[in-house]
Amino acid sequence: ELPTDRPRPTVQGEAGGRRPFRVPATTAAALTALSRREGATLFMTLLAAWQLLLAKYSGQDDVTVGTPIAGRTRLETEGLIGFFVNTLVLRADIGSAPSFRALLGRVREATLGAYQHQDIPFEKLVEELKVERSLSHTPLFQVMFSLQNNAREALRLGTLQAEALGASTEAAKFDLDLGLSETGDTIAGSLAYRTELFDASTVDRMLEHFGALLATVAADPDQALSDVSLLGADERRRVVEEWSAASFVDAEADARPVHVAFAAQAMRTPDAVALAFVGGTLTYAELDARANQLANHLRRKGVGPDTNVGVCLERSPALVVALLGVLKAGGAYVPLDPSYPADRLAWMLTDAGAPLLLTEQRLLDRLPSHAGETLCLEQALEAVAAESVEAPSVAVDPEHLAYVIYTSGSTGRPKGVGVPHRALAAHMSWMQRAYPLSADDRVLQKTPFSFDASVWEFWAPLLAGATLVVGGPEAHRDPAELARAVAEERITILQLVPSLLHALLDAGTLAGARSLRRLFCGGEALPAELAARAIDLLETDGGLEVINLYGPTEVCIDSVVHSFAGTEAGATVPIGRPVDQVRAYVLDGSGQPVPVGVAGELCLGGAQLARGYLGRAALTAEAFVPDPFGTDAGARLYRTGDRARWLADGTLEYLGRVDTQLKVRGFRVEPGEIEGVLAEHPSVRRAVVVVREGRLVAYVVTDAATSISSDLRDHLRGRLPAHMVPAAVVVLDALPVTPSGKVDRRALPAPMAGAGDEGRRLKPGTELEARIAALWQDLLGVEEVGAEDNFFDLGGHSLLLIRMQARLSQEMGREVPVVELFQRPTVRSLAALLQGNAETGAVEEGEERGGTRQAALSRRLEARRRRDG
Repeated sequence: ELPTDRPRPTVQGEAGGRRPFRVPATTAAALTALSRREGATLFMTLLAAWQLLLAKYSGQDDVTVGTPIAGRTRLETEGLIGFFVNTLVLRADIGSAPSFRALLGRVREATLGAYQHQDIPFEKLVEELKVERSLSHTPLFQVMFSLQNNAREALRLGTLQAEALGASTEAAKFDLDLGLSETGDTIAGSLAYRTELFDASTVDRMLEHFGALLATVAADPDQALSDVSLLGADERRRVVEEWSAASFVDAEADARPVHVAFAAQAMRTPDAVALAFVGGTLTYAELDARANQLANHLRRKGVGPDTNVGVCLERSPALVVALLGVLKAGGAYVPLDPSYPADRLAWMLTDAGAPLLLTEQRLLDRLPSHAGETLCLEQALEAVAAESVEAPSVAVDPEHLAYVIYTSGSTGRPKGVGVPHRALAAHMSWMQRAYPLSADDRVLQKTPFSFDASVWEFWAPLLAGATLVVGGPEAHRDPAELARAVAEERITILQLVPSLLHALLDAGTLAGARSLRRLFCGGEALPAELAARAIDLLETDGGLEVINLYGPTEVCIDSVVHSFAGTEAGATVPIGRPVDQVRAYVLDGSGQPVPVGVAGELCLGGAQLARGYLGRAALTAEAFVPDPFGTDAGARLYRTGDRARWLADGTLEYLGRVDTQLKVRGFRVEPGEIEGVLAEHPSVRRAVVVVREGRLVAYVVTDAATSISSDLRDHLRGRLPAHMVPAAVVVLDALPVTPSGKVDRRALPAPMAGAGDEGRRLKPGTELEARIAALWQDLLGVEEVGAEDNFFDLGGHSLLLIRMQARLSQEMGREVPVVELFQRPTVRSLAALLQGNAETGAVEEGEERGGTRQAALSRRLEARRRRDG
């Protein structure tokens, strides 16, 4: 899997290019001498180096390369005219070789073994191995290597004179084809490549790395392969020093806690509107006073520095007051999403050791019991109102915690990321420098506060004198309400995950968002086409800027950023360059920097690093490692687990995950946590969770005699957030395994529509049900949909629900609120809703033509009551 400049096409073409290559004479002599000492040929030595380069480029230890062989092994065939050439596939295990000398020995044995069986036609090998054929690449190998070192004699054809001419062709048969020749003391040749995959500059860079690698192994063949670097001095300086960090620092602003910065802003603009919400507004002075009163009350409850305070509130002005009050009291807030299952909330409260929980009356019945005190804000209204409006005097150190956000945990339990004031202050200070807000800006707060993307939504406007518009409790679930809020509240700054942006553009609901001037995207890879489409379709008054953000919770919200320029060459927008006071490195498995264009693990350091995982010293030590490139004592790097690479312009490109962590619709998911909850079910013996076609699928081995898919989904819904519940549960007799005993994820079967419930599928009973089922088949990509099948169990999610809403409007002329679609997730229930709407509409239309609007309204309400029972 070589890193390419463009995605591999489904059908490969033959357009190619060629770049020259020459080995310096001193290196060529050293390689020849090394070959003699090791009893190997120069071909074997060059092949071993080429395979090592491919391993470092691809991150794979098992490398296969094709090479041509003459096929004239018998004396009696040497004089025959004809094509005897065959192709050998030479395989090398790079990972377990301690040094290049050891690798060369293995390549020598593999090559000699291949020579012994060179009479087996390549086509027969492909047939016997039953290789899966693809039009996008050749079977068994995609990279070729050859060395021509036989002396060429002049061709004599009687009295004719013959002259060899160099062939010039633009066709490429393989992804890469390195052809070298040895003439005297010279080793030279060229690298042919597919132009649909690689740029000429990329191939030139690869040849530079190959030359550097040849010089390194020739000089010291006993050096550990993990220490062999492809980087020259200039390139190392670029990726380790020049590109890795943005150096700008505002010493005062970067160290000021956000609640202190907010108080200063409230003094500057006391009468400006700080919060806007349904039903009213709060000025900066009013918000500051209310937060101070709550902070003083919390101080009486014992809240101080490094006191974790649970906050379980729906999105409202009270939530903003609570978060600000906790910070002003010196504590750290722990977001607890009211929609989470009670078991998960109980675990988080216990794990955080929160002595106090802030909540509201209507949520009390949902909350689990816990060891600490529960403070209901409505019940404490009078006591809080009696407190001083002056801020309490609390000394907050930069290393004290500002918040603790729980992320999905690989051990089966969520883990709390403790973020100090130092990290939050540095990030907010950078953001105002890079993307300044003014008093005219209006920022919509709609991200659930249990995700760290919400943090900048809360604080960025409040530190700049702008207005924070607080969306309703369901603002993040109802796209129509979201679009309405953006238009009616004249939102200028908005944050969306790319998949939601895609759905909103498809539905056309953002057409009225003319006030938008800046759109932040994050959580998923941002397609360049989608970013360009947003700019084209959203005809805003002053033009729209699209910014791609990247950052794990462990490095305080956003650590790498890129402003979309519209000229990005790749399929996705780069994640860009590190923000101020963040350092970014792309490292291989040995912790060494990789060259430009080569994939590695993205590791981040600097001021925005979290303290670590709450109460998880071993896990913290595994993820937060010493920074070998830092100059500060105790400097650390966070290993993100994300694959990335440097592009030639010094920006970073996100490539996916290096571990088993998954990204689904912008949510970061540890499959181990889902597998752990599945294992708690008494009938489950083994479980594995993967992503297939953008949705979570669980595969289980159970003791149950009949299918328990629905039961398992109910079990998961009671313990996990909705975004972590698999769309399908497939019951297997046994999980497929590799020869080493690990689960073979590639061999897991694709889930059938309604996996696990096929026996209970009922066919659509009416024409309307059949039309809905056909629509779902198209949207969900399933072969069959039954009348009682659940949209979400078939793989549907909120974003597909938006597309269904748009399709119902376009194809059936039916306008259905998203909330109603959520409430009627089966074909039959949705058909009943649409049928009821049609009947009600007909009654209303007839009555209104007769001039009795009140009668029409009465009949409509009565019809709805009948429909809903």
